[in-house]
Amino acid sequence: MMEEYQDQSLRGKVFQKIREEILSGVYQDGEELREVTLGEKLGVSRTPVREALRQLELEGLVTIVPNKGAYVTSISRKDVEDIYTCKDGIFEHIKKGCILIDMTTSSPALAQSLYEKAKMYHAYMLDAPVSGGDSGAKSATLSIMVGGDKEVFEQAYPLFKILGTFIHYMGAAGCGQHAKACNQIAVAGAVAAMSEAIVYACKQNLPVEKMLNAISKGAAGSWQLEHTAPRVLANDFQPGFYIKHFIKDMNIIKAEMNAKDMELMMLNTVLEMYRTLAKNGEENLGTQALIHYYDNDEKLI
Repeated sequence: MMEEYQDQSLRGKVFQKIREEILSGVYQDGEELREVTLGEKLGVSRTPVREALRQLELEGLVTIVPNKGAYVTSISRKDVEDIYTCKDGIFEHIKKGCILIDMTTSSPALAQSLYEKAKMYHAYMLDAPVSGGDSGAKSATLSIMVGGDKEVFEQAYPLFKILGTFIHYMGAAGCGQHAKACNQIAVAGAVAAMSEAIVYACKQNLPVEKMLNAISKGAAGSWQLEHTAPRVLANDFQPGFYIKHFIKDMNIIKAEMNAKDMELMMLNTVLEMYRTLAKNGEENLGTQALIHYYDNDEKLI
């Protein structure tokens, strides 16, 4: 009886720990949850991890694909709204005057909606998406773009300074998300430009590393050339930022511009390139894998 109780207690602790980390954003949407890795991290066997993942699937936080694995369930706009507004949701448990900060990348309309609903609960809401990739998150050098009431932003500023180096107040609710959209548009162009420069150099038998060193010191210099190009040359396509998440962000931007009856040709082109890679099974690679779009039957690097 005692062993059974201890076993149930262990399963419960494993379940709570994984659940907490999913909800806090430790694991990204669509990320695979490997039983062996989780077991080693938590100091347990695969059995309680497997049972915890099954329980998390019942809660809708994990999707288990037979013969493939368990993945963090992607969260839609409705899912995010439900987390805040459903029965027993976040809004029902907050204190008066509480500041809520959403650091996901989502639609500006969602940010504005949550801002208005927070006021109904006498609380405050900030939308604060980030840029800087995995390296920025690990080193606390993120760029954080914040929308909401300025006085609330100023109260939350010390917290933002712990998480990032470049903290920007962008304006009213939703403006943080609009700024992140601009960031993703610029990134789309920069990654595509970097990829095509590498493709051109390869086809002309130009030493790629020398070429990158040369152009990165001039007008073509960019964060992508400095941080992402070396990954491409090293055949490192592990995600600093997943292709599938970039597709999600670009779809949000496309919807925003469709509402304004405006088409962003460069963004739409890059979006279709990434969609092609995703259809080829590369959605879990990093955005630097755009170079694969040009590979065809031969490897460029």
